[in-house]
Amino acid sequence: MTTRESATIESTNSVKLDARIYKPTTTTSSKNKIAVVLVHPYSVLGGCQGLMKGIARNLADQGFPSVTFDMRGVGKSTGRCSITGFSEVGDVVAVCKWCCKNLEVDKVLLVGSSAGAPIAGSAVDQVDEIVGYVSLGYPFGLTASILFGRHHKAILQSPKPKLFVMGTKDGFTSVKQLANKIKTAAGRAETHLIEGVSHFQMEGPAYDTEMANLIVTFISSL
Repeated sequence: MTTRESATIESTNSVKLDARIYKPTTTTSSKNKIAVVLVHPYSVLGGCQGLMKGIARNLADQGFPSVTFDMRGVGKSTGRCSITGFSEVGDVVAVCKWCCKNLEVDKVLLVGSSAGAPIAGSAVDQVDEIVGYVSLGYPFGLTASILFGRHHKAILQSPKPKLFVMGTKDGFTSVKQLANKIKTAAGRAETHLIEGVSHFQMEGPAYDTEMANLIVTFISSL
């Protein structure tokens, strides 16, 4: 069983973020030291924390406290969303730090979906307690790089372990583009391809359980 609580988390520029905390009712002592923070897809295109709910609930069912939140300018969160996602990096950092203070955890795994992946990637080395990173459909392709290209360097140069999950029919990034980026990555960098699945299919609820299981397997390898 999982319980859900609400919280308001203060970010940079006095922005207040609306968050949901999915808590396992039973945890083992080794598991409950790590929380998973999930960063939703592109705010400008309607991304919101509701899209991450299924994965978060599934992770909590498997013993990991999980946090979703609306980035600035989304839902009940105050402030304005940015086009390139750099203001939102501060939101991710604020939520990760809040987790370490309020959830009795000393480690955070950061998960970003679609445009949330580059935003989360830029936050990875800004919080010491972040021990790993999982990207679900990172938009590495040429067109997406116009918006998010300046985020690439931060995650590719981070020494922290990282996993890039992508469908082989992702319309924003080709399998070859992903492979070329991962070749340049520092530290441990892995990919997991889901055959025949598109970008938005993978974001859908049909894949929530598979995404959660991949995240749990990755956590157990850290």
